[in-house]
Amino acid sequence: EGASDLQINTYRFPAGLTQALTFAFVSDLHEADWRPVLAGIDAASPDAVLVGGDFVHNAEHYRRGIAFIRAAAAKYPTFCSLGNHELRLQGRIPALLEGSGAVLLDNAFTVFRGAAIGGLSSGQGNGVHRGRFAETAPPDDTAWLAEFSRMGGFRLLLCHHPEYYDRWIRPLPIDLTLSGHAHGGQWRFFGRGVFAPGQGVFPRYTSGLYDGGHLLVGRGISNPHAVPRINNRPELILLRLEPDGVKQAGST
Repeated sequence: EGASDLQINTYRFPAGLTQALTFAFVSDLHEADWRPVLAGIDAASPDAVLVGGDFVHNAEHYRRGIAFIRAAAAKYPTFCSLGNHELRLQGRIPALLEGSGAVLLDNAFTVFRGAAIGGLSSGQGNGVHRGRFAETAPPDDTAWLAEFSRMGGFRLLLCHHPEYYDRWIRPLPIDLTLSGHAHGGQWRFFGRGVFAPGQGVFPRYTSGLYDGGHLLVGRGISNPHAVPRINNRPELILLRLEPDGVKQAGST
């Protein structure tokens, strides 16, 4: 499935920075046609691109996901975190991204123009059985989050699984967490998703802002399931971090 029906949504956040920053946030590409996504990014001309996991699908279908990362990194500073589908490549992602110019945040963080950007990689996760991923997933590495949360400036975390938020992230002074994985709840009715992996039926976190604007969940780009999406267009998020003077988070 491609992303020809791509919806682009913009969210603005007060960040206390000396100048505004714009990020494009992409999640759950799953080997879809990335050209419409990059065209949407180019139209926005962001300062950087954030990729929140599942940019590949499996050990046979990963080339387009890697090609997207390389194409994005050739134009913009690009930061990637790892989702559960990257586990299917059994540790090959760093080698595949070598020389691309992208920054891989595998349970690590960096600083970009006054914003601290971290990436929490998928693991066994919150005690939830992960089906085919349960045996191959490593234990979650969250020790570094404490150090990350003490960083100065705006703290922005890429965390593929929104179901990790309540257990590990909410208690920490992290300004904003960006997640995917839920695919918008697959079917959306009356503003709610119907099902999400890791959250089950009528999941809590599927799309948009939660917890007073500290968690933002993207609907993702692709649909790796045989069941089609309903009322649930693919989504590219534009995240604008505003300097002092903007009082509250919002979306357009």
